[in-house]
Parts: sequence; structure tokens; C-alpha cells
Amino acid sequence: MSKINIMSLGGLNENGKNLYTVSIDGKILIFDCGMKYAPDKMYGVDYVIPDFEYLIENKENIVGLFISHPHHENMGALTDLIKALPNLHVYASNYTTKIIEYMCEEEKVEIKNLHVIAAHRKIDFKDFSIFPFSVTHSSPETLGFCVNTPDGAIIYMADFVIDPTMNGHYDMDLGKLAYIGKQGVLCLMAESVFAEKKGHTSPNHKLEGFFRKIIDKNEGRIIFSVLPLHIYTISEIFNALKGKNRKVVIMGKELHTIVSLCVKNGYLDMEEDMLGNLTDLKSSNTIILISNDRESPYANINRILSGHDKFVTLEKSDTICFAEPSYDAYEKLLVKIMNELAIKGVNIEPIPKDKSVRHHASSEDLMLLIKLFNPKYYMPIKGEYRYQVENGNLAYKVGVPKDNIILKENGYIVTFENGELVENYDKVFVDDILIDGKSSEDVGDVVLKDRELLSSNGLVLISATLDKKEKRVLVGPEIMTKGFIYAKENMDIIDEIKKISIETIDDNIHNKYADYVKIRNDIREKVGAYLYKETECKPVILTVIQEIEV
Repeated sequence: MSKINIMSLGGLNENGKNLYTVSIDGKILIFDCGMKYAPDKMYGVDYVIPDFEYLIENKENIVGLFISHPHHENMGALTDLIKALPNLHVYASNYTTKIIEYMCEEEKVEIKNLHVIAAHRKIDFKDFSIFPFSVTHSSPETLGFCVNTPDGAIIYMADFVIDPTMNGHYDMDLGKLAYIGKQGVLCLMAESVFAEKKGHTSPNHKLEGFFRKIIDKNEGRIIFSVLPLHIYTISEIFNALKGKNRKVVIMGKELHTIVSLCVKNGYLDMEEDMLGNLTDLKSSNTIILISNDRESPYANINRILSGHDKFVTLEKSDTICFAEPSYDAYEKLLVKIMNELAIKGVNIEPIPKDKSVRHHASSEDLMLLIKLFNPKYYMPIKGEYRYQVENGNLAYKVGVPKDNIILKENGYIVTFENGELVENYDKVFVDDILIDGKSSEDVGDVVLKDRELLSSNGLVLISATLDKKEKRVLVGPEIMTKGFIYAKENMDIIDEIKKISIETIDDNIHNKYADYVKIRNDIREKVGAYLYKETECKPVILTVIQEIEV
């Protein structure tokens, strides 16, 4: 018998940033290590990752990290974790390890212990084993994981759909899942993203026919905006193009590298003469693939739209299709982009409302999965809390007792002792780490608040130079504004700021001694009060007071 703890450092009550741990008698298994896009209010922040403090403190007890598939919400923080834990053992399928190697090379991160694992081949450890099994998703060789313990199995299911027609690299052996269920499942952890959607996801996740119609009815150039790692969607575009005598031009290093990798290793099938180059860009017979990245969603189409792209210029005869998932945090941005495209006369082909690029389990898929595994306890994961609740309701419908349905938020520990759920109110510290460029340092609430103030009210810079000996003003005060007012048309306000600043400096000079800290604070306070009275705005006010010897 054993003591098992399950916890999330990210992924509960949120979209993305998935990172879950299963601890068996103190030995820690990590499942996935994702990021999430930063919302608009996080000014300048590129993306968000989990806080790794708990893992760093317990690094001696970590057995390894098991990656289900390489989508950013499941693997986008991997290089950040490897920087913190350079000796971490990472386990993934053949396809996923190739993407990991590419990511590490791009980020200049050395990964020392990367292990290729195969579906349905058990991995033995001292007191337990892990059985990876194949899962159907939009990424080839996606895996689910069965952790075999003395008290029963712990199942981790990230993203999946149930579709028996998807074979090869996208196959899911339902017989294997049923067999695992017959052996005894203590706890099933399954995604909640589409829990509110009625019915099965299949066949609404298949878009090849829709792409073919777009290609057939539009004679001009077609631009498909895709995610580089949604390989199934890219394969559907290639399949729809077979026999059409059209050239495909792939824009961007990341997308080109991943497509080439997939073609080389048999994960993508495309006709040899289908691939074009930059000389084909202006041809009306060309299909252009562009992609987003984890830092700047829609950055490439925005660049093309603004006329700043070196190679692609939009024409009224162009058609664009956003063949990628839309994320809540960037819904307004996408609507704005589509509006601007419409103004330019570009034809937009939206994904039909009854279709989805995202390969997630709907209600019937989840209920079928629960019946196959027949778990004693059920823990909804991955998604906003309302989706977790609905996922729990589905489990109750198919026979899981209410007391055995576990709804938690990040950091709260779920404990099983001798195969039974026990009360545990312990909580591990969890937080968001905000990545700005290549650094996570000093980007916190204070920095974000300053950026918010700058974005909404602008900046006023007040500078003056004093005689070091006599403490009289030699130069200034000079006033510079950014994002606040247009100085040339508001000279009365600028003159009053100068007047307040000189008076404040004079008031704080006594017997040739100047209290510069008080000068700066008083100028900020008095000028701030004046500007709010005149404009009802609160700009960020910076004061620079310096001395020179004359």
C-alpha cells in the first residue's frame, strides 16, 4: 500500500500552462509543462509559465517529466524548466522528442536526458511502472499515461478525441484503454476544455472537405494561417491540394522547419512538386502558409496587413482562412484583424461554426472514456473551473459517486492512502511567471501597473541641472511628455509645470544644502495634483535632478 499525492502547478481553472504532478511515496512524476498566452492587460508580457519553486525544492525526488504532445499549452515551458533543472529526465514519443530537440536548439538550451518512449511499452521504475498509450489528437504520436501503483492505476489524459477513422500516427487503441480499466483504475485525470459541448467531437474536427471547397472556388492566392504544431490540420490542407496543380509556399523559419521535419520522418505526406518558393509568391495559383508563435499570436498576419512584410503584400483577389484555434485572450485582436482585412477587400473564409480545429473531447467522448476506464475516483483537469464542473457532472451521469469526483484548483493537494481518498487541506504555493522577451526577472504586479499607467496616461519627464556649490538652477527645468499631451499646443500647462518645479526646488534648498529626495517627491506630488486638476489624467512623472561644478 502507498501514499499518493496529485497536484497541479498550472492548468486548473485556466486555459493553458498545464503542469501536473503525481507523487508516489515521495517520488514525483511530472506530466506536461505548458505555457499560456498573456492577456491584453499584461502589457509587454509575451507568455506565462508556472512557478517551478516546488519542483526546484524537491528536485532530488523527481523521477522524470512525461510529455503527452508538443503543443505550447502542454510543452511551451519545457525549456524554461530545463534551465531550472538541467538534469531533468524527459520522456516523450519519437515525434515529440524531435520537436523538443528543435526547441532546445532554438533556445540554446542543452537537454541532457531525453528519452524516446513508444506507446504500449511499459517503463519500469523501482516501486511502480508507467504504461504510455496512444491517443488521437491533432499532433502525431500523442500519448496518455497509466501510472501503475500497488493501489491501482493513475491515468493522465491530456487532449484527445475519439475517432476510430484516424489511424497510423493518430490512432487510439480503445481495446488497450478497456484492458487498463479492467485492471483497476484508482483515479482518472481527463481534460475539460470541451466538456460543455454536446455529442461527439468527431467528425466536426475534420476540415479536409472544407479546405478543398475553399481551394476549388477561389482562383486567386489563398493564405492559410496555421499553428506550426497542429500537424493534422496542415496535413488536411496538403491532402486538399492533391491534384490541384498549385504551389505551396511556407513562410517563416519555425513553420518551414517543422513541416520539413514531418515530411522527412513520415508524419506529413505531400506531393514532391507541390512545394514552391519565394518566386511563386505573386502567382495567383499559390497557396501561402503562415503561422503564429507563442510570444505574438497573429503577429505574421498583422505584419502583412500593415504592409511591413518583406515578401507578402495583400491583394483584393486574395483569400485568407484562419485554420487555427482562437483563444479567449486574443478574441478581440482576431476580430480587429478580420475587420481590417475586410476593409482591404480581402476575402475571408471562416471555419464553420459547427466545425473545430481543436481536437478536444466533447461530452459523449468524455463519458465513453470514463466508462472504458471505470475509475474509482475522477479528477477533471485542463480548463476553466466551469468546464471542470461540467466534466464532473458527466462523470456523475455515468455512475461515478459525487463524493468520488475531485474538483480542485492549482496548488491544492489530493491525497490517497491505501487506495482511499483522505481529507487534505494542504496547499503548495503556485504563481504565474511572466516572460517578457527572454527574461522572467522583475516582471510582476508593480511593473505591470507601471506599464498600465504608461499605456493609459503617458509619461512626463522633468529634468533640471543645479550648480553643485551654490545650489542654483543652471539649466531647466526641461519638460518632456510622451503619450500625455502635445506640448506645442499646451504651453500653458508646460509653463505651469516649470513654475511648480522651480518653486519646489527653491523651497528645499537651505544654506546651500539641497534635499534631492524631497525635491523629487514634492515635484511628483505637486505636479501630479496640478495635472489631475487640469486634465483628470495621472501620467507617470519622472524627475531627474543633477549637479555639475561650474
